[in-house]
Amino acid sequence: MAATRFVERLNEQIAYEFAASQQYIANAVYYDAETLPRLAAFFYAQALEERNHAMMMVRYLLDADADVAIPGVTAPEAGFADVVAPVALALEQERRVSDQIAALAGIAREEGDFQSEQFMQWFLKEQVEEVASISALLKVVQRADGSPMAIEDYLAREHGGRGDGADPTAPTAAGGAV
Repeated sequence: MAATRFVERLNEQIAYEFAASQQYIANAVYYDAETLPRLAAFFYAQALEERNHAMMMVRYLLDADADVAIPGVTAPEAGFADVVAPVALALEQERRVSDQIAALAGIAREEGDFQSEQFMQWFLKEQVEEVASISALLKVVQRADGSPMAIEDYLAREHGGRGDGADPTAPTAAGGAV
């Protein structure tokens, strides 16, 4: 059985993951409206990934016979000053989530909840990758300095043709991965 304090915080994290998914949809819609299809596709994919992270957490709680609370989320930020703002917001969000995930792993360790601590290990690794990816994208967007097509070229070159990107070590998502 998962530690009570861990379960409470993991349920909170589910809300953060769903909110992150919604924010990435808002980012994608902004780029779609600006006719920047690769930036839009990048953030649509990120939205699905964040949704799946929430569903992995749901599956874990179900498997641990713990209560699952599916929360409502606040509306995402949807108005952006320029093409840099959504990526800067995404980096802030990923750094915040990294801190939240580390705190969850710490709670599991403090509580002697070794199964929950092990579950969090994949998310710790994932957050390193997420922060690195968004940091690199932010640098490119900032350097593009008013030339969004350079960003589109970067995404086509660096993020195109990577297959489905499925990680065989990822936890199972409730309802199956989408």
